[in-house]
Amino acid sequence: MQPADVATLRALMEYEASRKAPPASFPAMPDIPGGRYTDPRFDQLEHEHLWRKSWLLAGHMDEIPRAGSFKLWEMAGQPIVLVHARSGEVNAFYNTCSHRGAPVVTKPSGRSARLTCKYHGWSYDDEGQLKSIRDPEDFEGLDFSCRALRKVRCERFGKLIFVNFSADGPDLAEWLGPIADEFAEFRFDQIRLIDQFVWDLDCNWKIAMEANMEVYHVPNIHPTTVAVGLDHRRNVNSFYRHGHGRMVAPGWDNSEGSSYRAANVDGISKIEIPGISEIGRTCTQSYNLFPNWVSPLGPTGYFVLNFWPNGPTRSKMEVRWFGPDWGEGPPPEYWETTMRYLDSVLLEDTEFGKWIQKSQESYGFEGMPLSYQEARIYHWHQSADAIIGPENIPPELRVAPVLGEEWIMPNDPRLDEIAMSEAAE
Repeated sequence: MQPADVATLRALMEYEASRKAPPASFPAMPDIPGGRYTDPRFDQLEHEHLWRKSWLLAGHMDEIPRAGSFKLWEMAGQPIVLVHARSGEVNAFYNTCSHRGAPVVTKPSGRSARLTCKYHGWSYDDEGQLKSIRDPEDFEGLDFSCRALRKVRCERFGKLIFVNFSADGPDLAEWLGPIADEFAEFRFDQIRLIDQFVWDLDCNWKIAMEANMEVYHVPNIHPTTVAVGLDHRRNVNSFYRHGHGRMVAPGWDNSEGSSYRAANVDGISKIEIPGISEIGRTCTQSYNLFPNWVSPLGPTGYFVLNFWPNGPTRSKMEVRWFGPDWGEGPPPEYWETTMRYLDSVLLEDTEFGKWIQKSQESYGFEGMPLSYQEARIYHWHQSADAIIGPENIPPELRVAPVLGEEWIMPNDPRLDEIAMSEAAE
């Protein structure tokens, strides 16, 4: 992050702390319809459009480190196999044999020169091309070139592997936009996977995700954890194209070492990512990438959360922890303590979800008004409707597109207010 960007964010933090109302030009946000969390019709629309047309995090190169390595991935409801090809690229295929539709991979992960269907022995290379079949004499005239595994769009950002089920739409770089540049200092091309697992949650996936998209809840839900190291009144929200968002909130004393992301905790020195800016070192800098990614990034490592539907009222939270390269052997011992702390924060965020779900399914819940602090949630819903297509959504479930281009980065009307205020002094 450049010095000018740091200065801009610091000015915005003070603006947020001193304001007595939302920015003068910030639009009124209509209530979010309650049915978007409970109505099976909206759940189906998400499956038909949102999950098919977005870039989704599917893996990390540490999971398929060598040529021939593969990983089965099904979090988005489709059977996908990721393959580290001899070319050095990663290919994604539907785990569906072109003969009778049986899977070509049945293990969660492994390494093999070929992907071979256990049902009838059809075998494919790491580019998905059909290479051999059993009893070829019984398939007269079979054109192998037309029987390859069906590919899924697959691109990498550093060591992260993304897939997209749609052949149309922007490539990954365009999808990320300026966030790709902002991510550069956090070294996604060098960061290592420390651990990962999945939490099963008893609530709609958006309920769980949105708990990580605003700081309005911090004093209530995290009074002895996040609230100790985050000044939520100085939080700065920003909005990007494609539904992405960012929050930047300073620590209370604006110094390094005031939160769990510190380089030295209880006398234990941590390995740091070189080149992290002042904002990354002293603030909580968290991103939500549409549709289901949330990640607070820091100088000693970070976690990435992905939220997945498991029916309208249940979900899965996928957690991955990343850290700077520590060399040979297992991760440093301090990560055990760090992950325990992060788990406690995540538990605070998620354990209330089942109660929210039950309440939202009641006759008493029709919708929710969002505060200015919660505007990233509205921006997400507005973007979801743009992908689904408003014409496909029942009128009572639609969200009005009130956040205009003037609020999409790099535009920010708050800077005009600051400039006018300074000119008047």
